[in-house]
Amino acid sequence: MPPSTAPRRPSNGKQLRADRTRARVIDETVRCILEEGFGAASAKHITERAGVTWGVIQYHFGDRNGLLMAVVDEGFGQLLNCLAEVQARIAGHHGRRRAELVINAVADAFLSPTSIAALEILIATRTGRSDMEQRHLAELFATLTKLGRLVAEGLDEADADAVGNLIWTTLMGTMVARMTVEEPIDVSRELRALTDVVSVYIEQRLG
Repeated sequence: MPPSTAPRRPSNGKQLRADRTRARVIDETVRCILEEGFGAASAKHITERAGVTWGVIQYHFGDRNGLLMAVVDEGFGQLLNCLAEVQARIAGHHGRRRAELVINAVADAFLSPTSIAALEILIATRTGRSDMEQRHLAELFATLTKLGRLVAEGLDEADADAVGNLIWTTLMGTMVARMTVEEPIDVSRELRALTDVVSVYIEQRLG
């Protein structure tokens, strides 16, 4: 996590309240971006929505950029936790069923409000990120690439990582659709198609 996004730990025993405040600010930033767009997520507006002072933002995040990157970290954190949890769920499953379990679980994490807000932040801030933030994001994307290794049993790492790339780039497209269309979008058909493609690819590569 970049230094600007790391929470500062209070030393007066009020850790729980501090963590709740930090989480509330992040949640309100997500709501602001989803409801009003990235342009509305100014420092002043976020503090008003969250009911905190600018000093609170500085204490927990350093500045507005640190807050935005904390939202990105939260979104990616949900995805990485999902990958960790799904490993236990797929034990004993193989082939198409294994691919289906992984893709549907990861899709739920990708399409969460926090993940969608994180993507909007990444798009809006792509030209202004520091080298440290760029490296941090590269590490996260590299981890997501490896999700194919949960699905592609028996394939070498390069082919398995290609499967991972296909899964997360496809889900990125569904996130963009959710960002740009107001009415709810049912992506179940697309997820079934993705599962079919991944399953057939694995079968063919295994021969």
